[in-house]
Amino acid sequence: MSVDLFTPLTLGPLTLPNRVFMAPLTRMRATMPGNVPGELNALYYRQRATAGLIITEATPVSPYGHGYYKTPGIHTEAQAEGWQLVTRAVHEAGGRIFCQLWHVGRQSHPDLQPGGVLPVAPSALASGGESPVPSGIMKPRVVPRALETDEVPGIVEEFRRGATLAKAAGFDGVEVHGANGYLLEQFLLAGSNQRTDRYGGSVEKRARFYLEVVAAVTAVWGRDRVGARLSPANTYGGVDDPDRWGVFSYLVGELARFQLAYLHFVEPRVAGHTERTDYDQRLLSRNFRPFLTGDTRLVSAGGHDYTSAARAIGDGEADAVAFGRLFISNPDLVQRFQGRNPLNRYDRATFYGGTEVGYTDYPALNNSVT
Repeated sequence: MSVDLFTPLTLGPLTLPNRVFMAPLTRMRATMPGNVPGELNALYYRQRATAGLIITEATPVSPYGHGYYKTPGIHTEAQAEGWQLVTRAVHEAGGRIFCQLWHVGRQSHPDLQPGGVLPVAPSALASGGESPVPSGIMKPRVVPRALETDEVPGIVEEFRRGATLAKAAGFDGVEVHGANGYLLEQFLLAGSNQRTDRYGGSVEKRARFYLEVVAAVTAVWGRDRVGARLSPANTYGGVDDPDRWGVFSYLVGELARFQLAYLHFVEPRVAGHTERTDYDQRLLSRNFRPFLTGDTRLVSAGGHDYTSAARAIGDGEADAVAFGRLFISNPDLVQRFQGRNPLNRYDRATFYGGTEVGYTDYPALNNSVT
């Protein structure tokens, strides 16, 4: 039987009407103070509820896990109540939504930390780059504080509590954000992890934190309502490793033991806001498929258009494809793909922070804003 983007997909206990996923997209429009989702966020997600699955913007599990101003969290009861507005709106529109659990680690700034303390990381190594802070400007990231060995289980516990709050908020599942140079990937890769304790050194030790987080989250949700995001070729956030294939083939093999709902790969052709051609072909998501076991699905993300996504599904390289920028500007992306209709053009200037402009005002095919 031929399979395309619009063929239903079984994902754990869920039956998805299509394979067009909405990728996690940092939009920086939470209600402050408190980093609480509100009605505007609920409208934004409801507009996109025809996606096979919505994965929320990256959502910090800790007050110390924020790296960008006005990102909604999942570490307080008030935030969970705010997310209930979102999940209710999506479900009323017939959609399904997972919460992406996040900790930025060293990709933060003291201006975003309670008490102005240093961000935490596996090692006291700066990531480079800048953070958008509450004053509305960009500030250079600082040298973080290395976590003590006995502090690491506390971060794992924050992920577990975030998963618990996400369940209370009415989500259909959660995704562990282990990509894009954030805390889990900082521990995983040798260039950002110089530890000599049980969380550093060999790849087995560097992967330990990632796997402990996944174990804690699946203990809350069960394996079939949990996904994990990986970016094998990512260098954003100053992370690197001399043996990326070795690291990620080991990690995927260990994650396969959990038989998660899905693994979500950022393709190596994407580097930040640009596309690249000089990447290690081994790091394409399709090369990790042989490691998957059971009913774990493979989700591909990064720079896809309709043609590349249809090819990936048709060739069996992926079970679903996640779209980011195209979902920002096309709330009815599934319908546009189905009819091969023209797409709205996105405005990058409104991606990060702001009002409803560039957020909930992109028109649907009937030229309405719902």
